[in-house]
Amino acid sequence: MAITAGANLNSTPLPQKQAATSNYIDFTSSGTAGWAQQYLPDLMSQEAEVFGNRTISGFLAQVGAEEPMQSDQVIWSEQGRLHLSYNCTFTGGSNAVTIGTDIDGQSAGAAHGIRVNDTVLLTSASVTYKALVTTVASAVVTAVPYDQSVTLPTDSSVGVILVYGSEYGKGQSYNSDASTAADSRTSNEPKFQQYNNKPIILKDYYEINGSDTSQVGWVEVTTEEGAGGYLWYVKAASETKMRFADYLEMAMLESVKDSNIGSGTLDNFVNGAGEVFGTQGLFDAIEKRGNTTSGVTGINAATDLAEFDAMLAEFDKQGAIEENMLFVDRSTSLAMDDMLASMNSYGAGGTSYGVFDNSADMALNLGFSGFRRGSYDFYKSDFRYLNDKGTRGGLIDTVNAIRGVVIPAGVTSVYDQMLGKNLKRPFLHVRFRASETDNRYMKSWITGSVGAATSALDAMQMHMLSERCLITQGANNFMIMK
Repeated sequence: MAITAGANLNSTPLPQKQAATSNYIDFTSSGTAGWAQQYLPDLMSQEAEVFGNRTISGFLAQVGAEEPMQSDQVIWSEQGRLHLSYNCTFTGGSNAVTIGTDIDGQSAGAAHGIRVNDTVLLTSASVTYKALVTTVASAVVTAVPYDQSVTLPTDSSVGVILVYGSEYGKGQSYNSDASTAADSRTSNEPKFQQYNNKPIILKDYYEINGSDTSQVGWVEVTTEEGAGGYLWYVKAASETKMRFADYLEMAMLESVKDSNIGSGTLDNFVNGAGEVFGTQGLFDAIEKRGNTTSGVTGINAATDLAEFDAMLAEFDKQGAIEENMLFVDRSTSLAMDDMLASMNSYGAGGTSYGVFDNSADMALNLGFSGFRRGSYDFYKSDFRYLNDKGTRGGLIDTVNAIRGVVIPAGVTSVYDQMLGKNLKRPFLHVRFRASETDNRYMKSWITGSVGAATSALDAMQMHMLSERCLITQGANNFMIMK
């Protein structure tokens, strides 16, 4: 069944500030809507709110916190993994393996932490065996199998090497092998990753001439903020402010950093040649430092359940945070409802009627707000930003469309280099510029000669400004659904 949307929806603001015929009722023509006809029109002065609540803000308020900052950037560090596991390359038919990156793709090479006398588990696509490290020469490790009958990879295949312990002989010291003494004495230091983000400045304004501020219209206007009356500029100013508030949230979701410093057209337009501009929003942070799932969003319960099982397996490899929030679009939300409903074998054929007064005449709830799978709890919520046609819900790229995000609940402990101590913070929070003199969280001020006159300008100008960025800590625990 196909659904066709209306073709004449008043869904787009007027792109130019001008007196358009669509903004006024015609009292002069001789048509049915004109003043020349003999019937007194019955005017419905109240504006119809056909789009409901049009704002999309509120998502970040549910999942994060907001904190002031005084610097041009935020720097934070995140702990590394505890155990030593690396991607490696086998040397065909020999015991030598070359260390490449760690299992998160970070550069390792000669800086790995494997030492002589470590016991390791090696695996390739076709073999898994245990071995003892006998020599370490920079990035090349010699690991002799305990089981001499193991068939080693005969090609330069890629594998993984994991340290699971060590073994020494009686009286054997760390320096027993003179040729590898330096390697065997090396201690392993904690590893952490350092990240940073910078705030961006967002601005907008609304202007109306002084004469029009006193012009009474025939339509009674109301806004989501409660402003109302017969003055059209009150509605226009209120909607400009609400739209700017949405921009603050959308920018924290969509923004990306400049990737072409010093050679792009934008360099001189924003901050000057060679300077970094832009900021990293939520979607970009998850795509670069987190996880992505691209499962099918159909009604096949087995497919969707298999997708969740794959997500659980990935979360097990990361922080294994038990409680997670799902913010998804409509099709994904319904697919999850269908998946969960199909798990109840007693729901078919009405066999569950009569249990706990579950009458056949009662309203049936086919939606689910959460579920538990394995040791993980998921709480599902609709993400208006992904559904609204005026935002991401109206994009036509189905290949790269975002179905939703999985965000861990709770807090994480991080070392804040600006404050010089460990802090407990939500995984997601907004940092905004503020001091005792100026708070740039969401500034708004009025200039002109209307009301409290500040200049000779015969107009009212409403200005809005914010300077902020989003901090996504522990992005390895997040997942974006495409």
